[in-house]
Amino acid sequence: MNTIGHLFRLTTFGESHGTAIGGVIDGCPSQLKLDFDFIESELRRRKTAQNATASQRKESDKIEWLSGLLDGVTLGSPIAFMVRNEDCKPEDYEAIKDVYRPSHADFTYEQKYGIRDWRGGGRASARTTLPIVVAGAIAKQILKEKDIAISSEITAMGDADQARKDDDTVGGIVECRITGVPAGLGEPMFNKFSAELAHAMFSLPAVKGFEVGDGFALAKMKGSEVNDTFINKMDAGLRDARRETSPESRVNITTLTNHSGGIQGGITNGNDVVFRVAIKPIPSIAKPQQTVNRAGEPCEITIEGRHDVCALPRALVLVEALAALVTVDEMMMLQI
Repeated sequence: MNTIGHLFRLTTFGESHGTAIGGVIDGCPSQLKLDFDFIESELRRRKTAQNATASQRKESDKIEWLSGLLDGVTLGSPIAFMVRNEDCKPEDYEAIKDVYRPSHADFTYEQKYGIRDWRGGGRASARTTLPIVVAGAIAKQILKEKDIAISSEITAMGDADQARKDDDTVGGIVECRITGVPAGLGEPMFNKFSAELAHAMFSLPAVKGFEVGDGFALAKMKGSEVNDTFINKMDAGLRDARRETSPESRVNITTLTNHSGGIQGGITNGNDVVFRVAIKPIPSIAKPQQTVNRAGEPCEITIEGRHDVCALPRALVLVEALAALVTVDEMMMLQI
């Protein structure tokens, strides 16, 4: 499955050291004038070689738009684009092409397909997440017209500088917030808004945990501590100028707290949607490691090449992009 979304869909293609990576966006509304400067700025947020703890792979990440646009305006037809891989160094991986790197997808890919692209991890590489940023930037522009914004921050991270000195890597936690979301997005059973978000976030490499609102902390609390009390906005003196002329303005109900993270019963309640993702340390470390080769023989490897010490700074824009894709898709299903 290389496609995400129901009505607003993104299909991606390409490998880390292949000719190019890219995507096809289907279901994008027509007559949307794209802000190409914004798309480029989003790509810069995930760009490599920007600091000492990021991969030093140097790519221009220049987008080639192939279809779906006329003078920068969407036609309503599929938007196809690609970015050519320029700074490929498959020779960095030649020594380990028959070895399974610990905690990588080498073994599982080969078990599934009977073959794997050993050049930088192929399809499993973080390089292949670039199309998500492009599609997410377009989704953000759609949401901006509806006064919906998405932001993220790192709330926990290991010492990346020390890890780099120690030939090691670190992980952490990213928190994302979607503001201005209307109530009613999501389905009550298998297409819960939270389930769609979780599905999207776990599509990212290295993501190992997901929680909404207070998440796992709720398991240690009492119902009386975590229930979000409903109140009337007008009685509480709250005023949302953005929505005074919108259909949602008829609903003047909110909650005093937001332990639920803006989602109850799998459906948004009009509060900010808040969630967090846990990202594990990148498994490509320069320290010697024990593993086995394709024949099952024990061996020791030292992974060379260009790798992130910590993925979190570059992951922020990816988390936001996927949140934007899910939100646009859910709004289209409600015809909002």
